[in-house]
Parts: sequence; C-alpha cells; structure tokens
Amino acid sequence: MTLAAAGLAGATAAAGLAVLAAFVAPQRWRPRLVGVMSALSGGGGLVAAVAVLTGGGTFVARVPGLLPLAGVRLELDALGAVFLAAAALVAIPASVYAIGYTAEHLSGRCVQATFPLFVWTLMLVPAAGSVSTFLVLWELMALTSLVLVAAEHRRNPAARSGAQWYGAMAHLGFVAILLALVVLAGHAHSDSFAVIRATASTLPSGTGSLVFVLALIGFGSKAGVVPLHVWLPRAHPEAPSHVSALMSGAMVKLGIYGIIRVGWNLLGGGPRWWGIAVLIIGAVSALFGILHALVATDLKRLLAYSTTENVGLILIGVGAAGLFGASGNRTLAAVALAAALLHVVNHAVFKGLLFLGAGSVLHATGTRDLDRMGGLARRMPVTGATFAVGALAIAALPPLNGFVSEWLLLQALVHSLPSTSAAVAVAMPIVVAVVALTGGLAAATFVKAFGTGFLAMPRSPEVGAAHESPRTMQFGLVLLAGMCVGLGLAPTVLVRPMARAVGVLGSLGDPHPLRSSNLRLEVSGIQAVLSPVLITVGLLVVMMVALAVLRFARSAPTRREVDPWGCGRSVQTSRMEYTATSFAEPLQRVFDDVLRPDLDVGVDHLDESRYYVEAVRYRQGIRDSVEHRLYEPVIRAANWWGQMARRLQNGSIHRYLGYGFAALIVVLIVAR
Repeated sequence: MTLAAAGLAGATAAAGLAVLAAFVAPQRWRPRLVGVMSALSGGGGLVAAVAVLTGGGTFVARVPGLLPLAGVRLELDALGAVFLAAAALVAIPASVYAIGYTAEHLSGRCVQATFPLFVWTLMLVPAAGSVSTFLVLWELMALTSLVLVAAEHRRNPAARSGAQWYGAMAHLGFVAILLALVVLAGHAHSDSFAVIRATASTLPSGTGSLVFVLALIGFGSKAGVVPLHVWLPRAHPEAPSHVSALMSGAMVKLGIYGIIRVGWNLLGGGPRWWGIAVLIIGAVSALFGILHALVATDLKRLLAYSTTENVGLILIGVGAAGLFGASGNRTLAAVALAAALLHVVNHAVFKGLLFLGAGSVLHATGTRDLDRMGGLARRMPVTGATFAVGALAIAALPPLNGFVSEWLLLQALVHSLPSTSAAVAVAMPIVVAVVALTGGLAAATFVKAFGTGFLAMPRSPEVGAAHESPRTMQFGLVLLAGMCVGLGLAPTVLVRPMARAVGVLGSLGDPHPLRSSNLRLEVSGIQAVLSPVLITVGLLVVMMVALAVLRFARSAPTRREVDPWGCGRSVQTSRMEYTATSFAEPLQRVFDDVLRPDLDVGVDHLDESRYYVEAVRYRQGIRDSVEHRLYEPVIRAANWWGQMARRLQNGSIHRYLGYGFAALIVVLIVAR
C-alpha cells in the first residue's frame, strides 16, 4: 500500500470512528472524541496530499461494487492534492477547536456526526476520478454542510434563512454541474475522467464552450462569485464558527477546483474568451466583495464578503493563466496559475484563522457586532494576537503568507505588458488596478475589524466581561497563526508542489514556473525575486532601531505638559472613540454610487423647547445590490406564480377531473 493510499484509508477510518462516537459516546465525551477523530481524519488527508505532491505521479484506486453500475474511482493527482492539502490544513485545527466550541450548545448527535462526514467529503472531492464518484461526493458535501449551517435554526431564525438560501443555490448549481459532466460523459461513452480527458480533442468547439459555461455557473455558485454569491454572506455567519472556517477556507475553493478541472484539464483548454470571462468575473467579485466587507459591522459577515474578494483574486489568476495560455505566453500562464494555487492554500489558512477568531469572540461575548466591541485584546490576549496575525496576512503585508501569493499574482499581471495581444493589452492594466484597489481596501477593512474590535475600550457590558476561550480553541488559533507565519517565511517549500500541480495542466504552460535558491523565491522567465527571510530581517532591524530611539528618548530629561483647560472633557469614554461604522464612513462616501446606502437621521427635541436637542439617532443600512435588483424580483415573481397556482386547487374533485381530461385531450392531439 502506498503512502497516499494509507493516508486516504486512515482518513476514511477516522471519519467513520468519529461518526460512531457521535452516536454511542456519552454527551460529556462526545465533542472530545469526535474532535480528535476528525483531526486524525484531516491528518490522514494531509499525508495523502503531501505524498502525491512530493512523490509525483497519480494515486488511482477503484472499488467496483460500492456504487451501482459505475462503482467508485479515485484519482488523486498533484492538482487535486493542492486542494486536498488546503482542506486538511484547516480541518485539523478546526476539529480541535470544535471540542471547546461545541461542548455547551452543539453537542447533539446529529451535529457531531455530520461534522466528520463534512471533513471527509471535503478531502475526497478533489480525489474523485469519475463523474459518478464526483457527483455523489459533491452532493454529500453540500448536504452535510447544509445540515451544519442549520445547526442552530431553533434558536436563531437567521440560521434557517441562511440554510434555505444556501440549499437553493447549492442545488441549482448542482444541476448545472450535472449537465456539464453528463455531456462530457455522453461524448466519451464513459464516466472516467481519464477517458473524458483522452477524448476531449474530438469534442465540437461549441459543445466544449457550452460545457465550460455550465461548469462556470455551477462551480461558480459554490465558490461564491458575483452574482451567485448571495448565499455566502447569509450562510457563513450563521454556521458554527469551526464550520464557517471549513466552508470559507476549503469548501468554496472546490468551486475553483471544479472550474480548473473541467475547463483546463478535462476539456484541455479552450479559446481566449474563456480566460477573459473568468478574469472579468474574478475582478468584479474581488471589488464587490471587499466593498461590502469594508462597510459591514457584523464580524462574520465581514469575513464572508472578504471570502468573495479572495475568491475573485484567485479567479483573476486562473483567468489570466487561461488568457496567457491561449495567447501563446506559456511562461506567464504558468506563473499566474501557480499564484492562484498558492493563494488557495494561503487563503485557506488565514481565513480559517479569522473565522475561528471570530468564533472565539462570539463564544466569549455573545455578539458579532463590531460597533459593540472594543478592548478585547486585553481580555482575550491569545485570540487578539492570533486574529492580528490573520488580519495582517489577509491584508497581504510581509512577512506573512498572504503577501507572497498576491506579490506573485501581481508579477504575472504586470510582466504581461507590453503585449502584442489586444485582449491582454486592454485587460491587464484594468485588472492590475483592481488588484491594487482591493489590496488597499482590504487593509482598511481589517484595520477596522481589529482596531474597533480588539483595541480601545469596551462598548457593551458583555464585551467588558469577556474572557479567553478554552485551551482547545486557543490551540486551533495558535496552530493556524503558526502556519501563516511559516508559509510566509518559507514559501520555497511549496515550489515543487506548485510546479507539479501546474504540470498537470499542460495546456497552460511551463511546468516549472517557480524556483528556489538560498531561501529566495525566483519566478521563471521574468526578473522577479522574493526573499521573505531578508524582508523579515529588515523589518526586525527597523523595529529594533525604533525601539532603541524610543528608549533613548525616554532616558533623557522629560518635560510634562498639562493642559490648563480640557475643553469640558474630563474623562475618556467609549462613546468618544471610533466605531466600525464611523471608521468606514469616509471611504463609504467615495463609493456611495456603488453601495447606495439607506440613511436615516432622527433628531429628538426636548419638550420644553425645540431649540434643545435631546438625542440624535443615525441609522444606516446597506443592501446587497445584486440581491436587491436581481434575486428579489425573481422571488416576487415566483411568489406571485405560487399564489396564482393556488387558485387552481380549490378542493373540487370535479375540477381536478376536468384538468386531467383536458391534459389527456392535449396529449392525444399532440400524439396524433
């Protein structure tokens, strides 16, 4: 048995034991046993992914009798192993974190048994080697995640609404995926990915484009791209936080995996407009997502919209790779794809960390409202420090992992100019501007999230009484924070795995886009070198010099200055500090035409005189414009049609017999 086979077998066995423990273990021990076994399942998946990424080749296994007709076929290559590794890297700390998080309110058998199944399907979907195996695992992943999103539906009506939106979008997306894969399987006369890949060259170009569009719609809905993102800011905030970490860090990436697998592996690539379409969707998603994250005051909703932004950045890399490959620039195609895959792993780590941090805050305070937070860094030092690491990583600041992948993406985009291709020459400057703008807005967003949530003074009694989370939750936070630092300081460990993953997609370019030399990351074909260790040393030197200057200044004789008059201010209170809403307000004004906020200012006067103001109330609401303009009219039309259909059902058996008779007459006429 190979190491990859042993890893997947161990992951399956551990997940099965976790499900068994959820049903038979006492309630007191249930979260511990399920959490430990789920973490072991994630560890088995990580072993399998590392074995494939470092050893090369493809792991293939077949279980003929498990599914009717087709059986089960597993086929784990380097591309699938990247997404398997991303899922496992989040699953291990999230499972340990869940021990403390679910001990009080989420220790029921159903939720505990569903979680390891969700972890297992997340890791098995990238290993599917046939259409039937992929569809069964994909639907099982959707159903288990749907159960977990609705875990608190009895106590929280928003969880019920989020689950309804998620279930509807997931199954509509599944229909598009099913149609795309059935067309491929019908043409190949086989549901094996290997056979489909071998016969793709004989597929008519129009049929191939239809399959790609269907796959883009179906997998795009799971990835949360605009305009198919509406379920994401509803479902992710309402799911338990360790589930949100897995959904945002791993599950949405499988939508990207599906787009890459179908478009540039099973179909073998296509015309230039495929890459342009993915590039446009990625740019719109990145900008739309970060704008709504900037103005959000719900911490988990902010992180959910930020996921849409990062998925957009990944799709920019994928779309650029497709455009470069179709234009003949194979070197930049490989670099852009490597940047996208590297950001898949990096985003899984730091977004998982941020969602677990938000869950720790919710566990301690009972609120997700940033306007009611403040001062949590002192009361929750481990949560505050690790959330700060995640915020710096997602803002793409060195020396953390988010900086590396976004730097690599910008290198691929910037070095595409000048170009003889009109499409590249027009698209790349716009996309570079979008990436730069989203980077700046992301930094402002997470300065707001950390500054108003963890610094300053508490703005509510429950936040003032906050306490640090249990040790198991702290362990998950520290482990992911360590990954952010490690992947930022030593990205060269991923050079060979990324090269093998890019090599699977031979249609997109050079199988060796990156090189490592003396702890430096070198980009093939262009003059671009990154040394994270050198950057870190430079930052440490600057910090030490600044501290030395500050220490020297303090040792010198000082002069105290005291204001003779405090302008009526005698004490500092939390009402004098920035809230999340007021922090984002200046930037919101810049993008008012896009966000279109609803503002309401109410002024109450004293009864004695209208010249004296008793209170001023400022309320602001920002609706998702896509949901408001696209989905709400469709829902209203569906409701109207449902109300009209109710008129046909008046309870009269004679009318129902008349309907049947009329339908029979129509069928006979058509048949004749």
